Amino acid sequence: MKKAFLFVVVACMLWGTSGIFVHFLSPYGFTALQMTAVRGVISFFVMAGFALLFDRRQFRIDGFRELLLYIFMGATLFGTAFCYFQSMQMTSVSTAVVLMYISPIYILLFSVLVFHERLGWIKGLSVAGILFGCILTSGIIGGGRFNLPGVLIGVLSGVSYAIYNILAKLSVRRGGSPIKATMYAFLFMAIIALIPSRPDLAVSYIAAKPLQTIPLLIGLGFCTCVLPYFLFNSSLKTLPSGTASAMSIIEPLSASIFSFTLLGEDPDAFSIAGIVLILGCVIVLERSELKKNPEDTPAEPSASA
Repeated sequence: MKKAFLFVVVACMLWGTSGIFVHFLSPYGFTALQMTAVRGVISFFVMAGFALLFDRRQFRIDGFRELLLYIFMGATLFGTAFCYFQSMQMTSVSTAVVLMYISPIYILLFSVLVFHERLGWIKGLSVAGILFGCILTSGIIGGGRFNLPGVLIGVLSGVSYAIYNILAKLSVRRGGSPIKATMYAFLFMAIIALIPSRPDLAVSYIAAKPLQTIPLLIGLGFCTCVLPYFLFNSSLKTLPSGTASAMSIIEPLSASIFSFTLLGEDPDAFSIAGIVLILGCVIVLERSELKKNPEDTPAEPSASA
């Protein structure tokens, strides 16, 4: 059990390092599209290698519907990563991470609007708190760094991740393998990102500074995506899924702390208050959902942040 807790903590901290790699790759000319493509390519090949060594049945796709589901999962992973990285470049790491991390609010609103689920006063207050926290974090209040397009793109990353979670749950409930679903999602994410990303330019950036860029690109794919995914999945063998899901709050906290301490971002009191408010409201929402559906497992571990 202690090892499982440690795996979750390390996984969430690794997911939270995405901003570090984006911060150091951007000056070399890499765009959000190119970083998304690299992340998808590396993640797919590592997971495909794992499947090739341990379970080749993971490559088999059972029909067109399953293929279509994986394509849509790949598209939402692409939207999540691209918008997340782009928002980081346009605003700040701390702003981008909280905007992506409020994805539970989109799932809740989707349930209310489409399935006519009752909102309730606790969820209603949580939604209002998250929205106000976004206003504080974005810089609208207090004269902080505010970039409206960057904030809107950050919101889109959360929307994409919410849709990905819904599709991932659908895949699991249909009896699909989480490893197979994620592997193919990364494949289609990479294909979608490679087409418009000008890979020839990315190659030229690598050729100009190979010793600096190659380790960063490998780290972007392996350390922020593949390794934490396997650590998180390993923890679920002994750790209750609800506990692991609740501990995922470590991810945005780690990302914010890294941005403040390592990347030199200087948050004001409004931004800090917004981050705390958002994370607190997300915890309330997740606890409320777990009480309502205690048997429900979280969707896939984060594959985006």
